[in-house]
Amino acid sequence: MAPSAAHRPFRFGVQVSSATDRRAWTEMARKLETLGYDTATMPDHFTDQLAPVPALQAIADATTTLRFGALVFDNDYKHPVVLAKELATLDVLSDGRLEIGLGAGWMTSDYEQSGIPYDRPGVRVDRFVEGLQIIEGALAPGPFTFEGEHYQVTDYDGLPLPVQSPRPPILIGGGGPRVLGIAARYADIVGINATLTAGAVGPDAISTMTAEAVDAKVDVVREAAGDRMTDIEMNVRVFMVSVTDDADTASQGIADMIGVERSMIDESPFALVGPPSKLVDDLRARRERWGFSYVIVGPDEIDAFAPVVAELAGT
Repeated sequence: MAPSAAHRPFRFGVQVSSATDRRAWTEMARKLETLGYDTATMPDHFTDQLAPVPALQAIADATTTLRFGALVFDNDYKHPVVLAKELATLDVLSDGRLEIGLGAGWMTSDYEQSGIPYDRPGVRVDRFVEGLQIIEGALAPGPFTFEGEHYQVTDYDGLPLPVQSPRPPILIGGGGPRVLGIAARYADIVGINATLTAGAVGPDAISTMTAEAVDAKVDVVREAAGDRMTDIEMNVRVFMVSVTDDADTASQGIADMIGVERSMIDESPFALVGPPSKLVDDLRARRERWGFSYVIVGPDEIDAFAPVVAELAGT
C-alpha cells in the first residue's frame, strides 16, 4: 500500500501561552520533553500571553530535543521579511527544531485593540499568500525579488539561513475551503480548524467542529493536494479534553456548556473525553478516518494526557 497521511506515526504537542516567571516557563518546557511530547506551540495574539519569539527561544534553550513553533504567526502583525529573519534565527539558535506556523489572522479583538486594519477575509488571505511566498524566498539561499499587490521585496538575501533544509516545515491551519486549499498546495503540515470568519470563537465556529464538517474540510485538502497528500502531515488542535473514567458525565457536561448535543462531543476530533485507553482508541480511529497523526492539546492536560502520549507517540 502506498504511504498516506492516515498512516503517519503519531506525535503530540501542547499549546502553551504564559507562565508566572522564567523558571515556571522553562520547567514546563522540560516536562514536555521528559513526558515524550514532540512540540511546544504558542498562539500569536495581543492577549495576556508571552510574546512568541522570545518565549519560544526560551523553550529551545531549556530543552534539547523538543520542537517548537507558533500556532500560528499572524501574517498581518509583522512584515514577512522581518518574521522570516526571526524564524531563521530561531532555527539556527535551536539547532534546527523550529516549525513554522502561519496564518492570515482572524481574531477581531487583536486588530481593534492594536489599530491594525481588519480587512475583509479575501484581502487578508491574499496578503497571507504573498507573505508565505516572501518567507519561503527569504529562507532560501541567494537574493530574491518579489512584486505583489501588498509587498515589494527587492534583491533581498535572507541571512542567516535556517539549519533545516530546504527550510523548516511549514504548518498552515485553516477552516474555510480557500485557506485549506492553499495549505494543501504549499504546507508540510495542514491544521484542520473551526471556521473562524466571525472573528471570535462562538456558535458559528462550534457548528463547524462536527465530525461531518471535518469530513468536508479534509475532503477539500485531499482534492487540492492530489499526489502531495502522501507528503502532508495532518494536524488537529484538540480544544475539549477531559481525561476521566466517567466519560458519560464529562461529555454531557461539555455539551451542555457549549450548547450542543452530546453526540457532537463524542464524535468531534476537537474533543477527547474518557480514560486513556478510550482516547488511544479514538485517536487511532481518527487517524484512519481523517489522517490526524499530529495532535495538540492544551496546558491543563499535560500530565493527564501523558499516558496517551506514552502509548501512541511514534507508532
